[in-house]
Amino acid sequence: MSRRLTLDDADIARLHQVVLGLLEPAALAPADVYVDNEGNEVARQVDGRIELRHPSPWVAPADVYTDAPVVVAVPDQLPVGSLPTSDAVLLLPTAGVRVDDARFVMWASAWRAIATTVVEVPFTPGDAIARTDALVAAYSSGQHVDVATVEQPGTGGCVVFFTGFSGSGKSTIARTVVARLAEQRPVTLLDGDVVRTHLSRGLGFSREDRDTNIRRIGWVAAEVAKHGGVAVCAPIAPYDETRRWVRRTVEAAAGPGSFVLAWVSTPLEVCESRDVKGLYARARAGEITGFTGIDDPYETPEDAEIVVDTSATSLDDAVQAVLVAIAKNAADTRQGVDRPD
Repeated sequence: MSRRLTLDDADIARLHQVVLGLLEPAALAPADVYVDNEGNEVARQVDGRIELRHPSPWVAPADVYTDAPVVVAVPDQLPVGSLPTSDAVLLLPTAGVRVDDARFVMWASAWRAIATTVVEVPFTPGDAIARTDALVAAYSSGQHVDVATVEQPGTGGCVVFFTGFSGSGKSTIARTVVARLAEQRPVTLLDGDVVRTHLSRGLGFSREDRDTNIRRIGWVAAEVAKHGGVAVCAPIAPYDETRRWVRRTVEAAAGPGSFVLAWVSTPLEVCESRDVKGLYARARAGEITGFTGIDDPYETPEDAEIVVDTSATSLDDAVQAVLVAIAKNAADTRQGVDRPD
C-alpha cells in the first residue's frame, strides 16, 4: 500500500522548493503520494525523485540565473521609489497566498510596478526574508540590495475582542458597542454563547476544545476585518497564547493594529455574586468541571488595549472607551501605523 501524505499550503510550497532545488529533499516528509487538504494528488515519488502532478507555477532558478543585483520584496511593506538599477531583479514570494487576500494583491501590485524583471518564488513573504541569502544566491551571482519601504496600510476593518470571566459584563458591553456602531458601518457580533450554539456546536470545555472554539471565532473575525468590516467578539477566552494567535491572525488579514483586545477585568467575586446563569453555583457544587475561575485558570492579559472593570465603571463609560479605541484603530490602519503587542 502506498504511503499518502496530506500537505497544507506551507508544505506544498516546501514541496516545490525541493523540486526546484531550493531545499534539500530531506526537508520534506517521505511519502509515495502527496495530496492537498481536499485529497487531490499534487505529486508522487517516481524512481527516487518527486514528480509533480501539474507543472510547477514557478520558474527554476537555473532558467533565470543572472549576475544582476537582486531585491527581495519585504512583507507588509510597500516600496518607495524604484529599484536601484534598471537591470535589478525582483524576487516576489507568492506561496501560500489565498486568492481573496486583497492585502496581498495590493502589496504584490506595488512591488511589480517598480520592477522590469519579476521572478515569483515558492516562498511565503516571511520565509523569503528569513532565507534571503540562500534565495538570492540561488537566482543570481549579484548582490542583494534593499529599497526604501513604508508600512502597508490596513484594510480599515478591525476586531474588538472582549475577554473576561463569565458574568464580567462582556456581552452587555459588546452588544451596546454593536448597536452604536451599526448606525455608522457594518458590524458583526460573535458572542460566546451564540458561537457555541452554531459555529462550535459539539465542542466541550477541555483546553483543546476551548482553543478550537476561540480560533474559530478568531478566523471568522479576521475574515470580517479583512474585507473592511468590524467584528465584535465576546468569549471568555481564558488562555493567553490563544488570544495572541487570534491577534496574529487578524493583523495578518487586516493589517497591523487591526486587533483591539478589551479585558473586562471585573473581579471573580463580583462575577460570582451576579451568577445570572447559576453556573458558578453548579461549579462550586462540582456539577460542572473545568469552569474558568473555579477549577480552570484564567490567564490575565498583558497586552490589552482596553481594561474595564464593570464593578467600578459605568456601561456608558466602558462603551465610550471601546468606541474611542476603534476610532484610533481606523486612523492608525489608514496611515499604516504599527502598534506593538
